[in-house]
Amino acid sequence: MKVNKNVVKMLAAAGILAAANGAMAQSQGQFTVSVGANMLKPNVTSGVISAPALPNSQGDVSKDTQPVAVITYGLTDNISVESAIGTPYKHKIYGAGAITGTGQLGTVQALPAIALVQYRFFSPDAMIRPFIGLGVTYAMFQKERGSFAMTALTNPGGGTPTTFSIDNKWTYSGQLGLQVNVTPKWFANVSYIKTKLSTDVHFSTGQYQHMKLDPDSYIVSVGYKF
Repeated sequence: MKVNKNVVKMLAAAGILAAANGAMAQSQGQFTVSVGANMLKPNVTSGVISAPALPNSQGDVSKDTQPVAVITYGLTDNISVESAIGTPYKHKIYGAGAITGTGQLGTVQALPAIALVQYRFFSPDAMIRPFIGLGVTYAMFQKERGSFAMTALTNPGGGTPTTFSIDNKWTYSGQLGLQVNVTPKWFANVSYIKTKLSTDVHFSTGQYQHMKLDPDSYIVSVGYKF
């Protein structure tokens, strides 16, 4: 898993500052809820659209940012479980490879469901606590819509608009994060999640395409301990 260098630097700094005390961090049996924003950025390695498309017809997918709520429960003082809920991410699909510059080919909404097990460093009374996580993700795709440009590329002269669908997939994710306890009840949280994800696109013309997406997630939130 390729880790963002800024995240590594952030966690290293947290290790130096972790002696700071004074606020109660998450502990065994405690729920926390935080609300913020998540930027979901696919890292696309595109396969080609099968014949009769133009050779080396590939695709690219835009990033999107949506509101997110993160719910965490402390199993012990150092081990926790976490999940996140939010609104669907709205991605635009563009041509790449031989069809670069053809414009927007379609849109799709992604709604990933994730469950993580985390290890939180240092004691519950530390003001700053880095954490790492590992978990499972179910990537769901919905409301796929093709454009006129997609029809022109996949079914030229056919007269019937091309539609497409993307396979839902189970996969896994890794996480790096940092929680800063501002008061005994309020905290700020940042985290980076890397998900390994490959899927297949199926066109109504009978063509298909393999896509490696491997998205990065960057979450910033403010939370409350119950």
